[in-house]
Amino acid sequence: MVPDDRTKRIPVNFHDGNGEDDPVAVSNELETPAEVTTPTPESGPPDLDHETFSETDPPVRPSPQADGSPADVAPNAGGPELAELVATRAELKRLEAEAKDLRDSLARRQADFENYRKRMERERTETYNRVVADIAAKLLPVLDNLKRALETEASVEASESDEFRHFLSGVDLIYKQLNGVLDAFGVKPVAAEGEMFNPHVHEAVVTEETDEYEPDTVMQEIVRGFKLGDKLIRPALVKVAVKK
Repeated sequence: MVPDDRTKRIPVNFHDGNGEDDPVAVSNELETPAEVTTPTPESGPPDLDHETFSETDPPVRPSPQADGSPADVAPNAGGPELAELVATRAELKRLEAEAKDLRDSLARRQADFENYRKRMERERTETYNRVVADIAAKLLPVLDNLKRALETEASVEASESDEFRHFLSGVDLIYKQLNGVLDAFGVKPVAAEGEMFNPHVHEAVVTEETDEYEPDTVMQEIVRGFKLGDKLIRPALVKVAVKK
């Protein structure tokens, strides 16, 4: 309840003007306002904008963010907490840069190792093919001689002894066995008779004019050629048909 704000009145006495000896009695009491009291607001939620803290309250620490990094500190914050936060962020950036460098270095090492593995495999294959080709080139003359020995069997007359025929059978067995060894190493014969002449794998030593074959057709294989994969070990010596 608000008290009455009306002031107290000062009594004034009026006298006749002839009575000079009676002064006018005026009270020196001043009118004073009544005491005004401030109404008390009803209880409610505290005003956060005017919240006050005591010096004994503990310091407020920033709460971590959802990703685990510390929250931003207010500009007016200071002390060890701010210094620790700045140092933590600097260390985090340094570690992220170091991790990126390590990932890049690992990717380069893996690429280098893959290139090294492919190069070593290619060199090993090339070395293997070169060694096999060199060995096959030295064995081919032996194979040719065995083949010539077998071709003489057709000219042997029936009057020849059985011992000689058994000898030729042994030569034929050795010839087939040597062919099997070369085939196991990947050495294959070059197709010649009946094929079109190919200067990359054929070597023409004889030509013959004929109408029985198309021009530039291999009529006869004189010496068999061999190759290892795409590598030619020895070209085939052939007779080639030409147009009349």
